Amino acid sequence: MNSKIPEVVVAGLVCLDVIPSIQEGKLLKHFFLPGKLIEVGAATIATGGAVANTGVALLRLGISTSLMGKVGNDEFGRILLDSLKRVDPRLTETMIVAEGQHTSYSIVLSIPGVDRIFLHCPGANDTFVVEDIKTEQVERAKLFHFGYPPQMKRIREGNGHHLAQLMEKVKALGVATSLDMAMPDPDAESGNIDWVGFLRKALPHVDIFLPSLEETLFMLKRSYYDELQLRAGQDGILALVGEEVIGELAEELLGMGCGMVVIKLGESGLYLQTGPNKRLLEIGAGLIDDVESWSDRQLWAPCFETDVKGTTGAGDCTIAGFLAGLLKGLSPESAMNHAVAVGAFCVEAIDATSGVVPWEQVSIRVQEMGDRLPLRQNPACWEWQEAATVWVGPKDRSRV
Repeated sequence: MNSKIPEVVVAGLVCLDVIPSIQEGKLLKHFFLPGKLIEVGAATIATGGAVANTGVALLRLGISTSLMGKVGNDEFGRILLDSLKRVDPRLTETMIVAEGQHTSYSIVLSIPGVDRIFLHCPGANDTFVVEDIKTEQVERAKLFHFGYPPQMKRIREGNGHHLAQLMEKVKALGVATSLDMAMPDPDAESGNIDWVGFLRKALPHVDIFLPSLEETLFMLKRSYYDELQLRAGQDGILALVGEEVIGELAEELLGMGCGMVVIKLGESGLYLQTGPNKRLLEIGAGLIDDVESWSDRQLWAPCFETDVKGTTGAGDCTIAGFLAGLLKGLSPESAMNHAVAVGAFCVEAIDATSGVVPWEQVSIRVQEMGDRLPLRQNPACWEWQEAATVWVGPKDRSRV
């Protein structure tokens, strides 16, 4: 479990999630009508955000983990910290309690058959600054993971300068760095940032970049994203985005300086594209033992078929599975399969992390090679590798 010297430090956004249970048959169009009462079931109250979701998932997978999130000294903050203490008392040792500030919270509407809707109060996350990262608490870790900068006001300010400063500070310690994003609010400040310029500043200091497809399209191809949203309506844009567009996005992100790109594709699984040998050798803490097998890869792992109870935290837990695979020295193919297996365990519970099981059980699920969901795309130029249970892309080193 956790130890005085963590393998991973997870920092960034943390909040309290309030998740009302919503029965089958409730439709999105029934919600948010003036004067209408919608009956729901009991609420689950759980920790949320990258710090709690990815951090607790890593801990459940057997990775020693330290958390650096910021909460207020209010009732929500006490509930959040108590919840983390019940998982492991040491998880709260490096959390920041800010006097006079409000703890962030989200109302999560997980309507059956529809992607989640969040009503979010940023709270103390908006005051998180580079100086909140204490060097002595990070320098002996192998990996530093930061999550959700678009939803953290002080970190997203400066057109990427503050995030770049933070990641550069950590990378200078010889620690590997990874970054997860969050969807900007199109109608708020975060929706009007020059995200291309932002990423160009930050990504040279990021070894592993793990955004979702929607976030990436919004940041790199805003007009195309808006067009897809209009065409998709309430059905989501995933089925409208071809594999060639996903590949172009990954290439553009790698060109900005990160070591590898892992794009979360919802029910279509997980996409990986990695940089050349030279860039992967720059990853800190000797995180990747076999750089040769990881360089110039292009892989796609489909999701496992499963009974979905809730999708809250699915992306965060999938990230935890992938990072755990890296820390355990797995091959790219195996790390991808373990990542989507952790994601499958996650969605079998209504909250973010209670479904996550120890690593040995994840490995059993991978070895059993259960049924996979079909991709929403048609990967015409890709090859299915039955033994590895992944799709291999046309730019993968094994095919070039």
